[in-house]
Amino acid sequence: MSETGARKWIITVTVILASMLELIDTSIVNVALPQIMGNLGATLDEATWIITAYVVANVIVIPMTGWFATLFGRRNYLAGSVVLFTIASYACGQATGIWELVVFRFVQGAAGAALLSTSQSVLVETFPPSELGLANALFGMGVVVGPTIGPTLGGWITDNYSWRWIFYINLPIGLFSAALTWSIY
Repeated sequence: MSETGARKWIITVTVILASMLELIDTSIVNVALPQIMGNLGATLDEATWIITAYVVANVIVIPMTGWFATLFGRRNYLAGSVVLFTIASYACGQATGIWELVVFRFVQGAAGAALLSTSQSVLVETFPPSELGLANALFGMGVVVGPTIGPTLGGWITDNYSWRWIFYINLPIGLFSAALTWSIY
């Protein structure tokens, strides 16, 4: 079902925000690893599990996103995933040990798996075929910007605040994205 007017553009912003949460978090942690290691007393081998857990969870859940979207409904699955991702982000920021952080990153990665693929499905469903090229181009810009700004943003946050804030920054964006998903889509 194609949307019309301002509603389809609000849905576009909503799914781009959700996707950017996932994509920024894929790369934002990389630059903070030395600070995380020092703060949590972890070795480099242990700290790499922070990144690995996220990616492994993504790889496990992505093939199941279509099934989950059918089971729970696309809107419910997308909004629920954004909420779970946001809660996991908060938990990552609160972690007091390396393995606690690894577990929360796994949960974050599992929730994040839905954000990119389900957002793309929502976008394709929202626009008529004649405007799908424009919609995908806008979505593509968000997909390119996310991993590009992740390391820069992560470095700036880590230098000026604390590594914990690379996770806390997801809270307002995640809550806003979830609210938009529930109210608009």
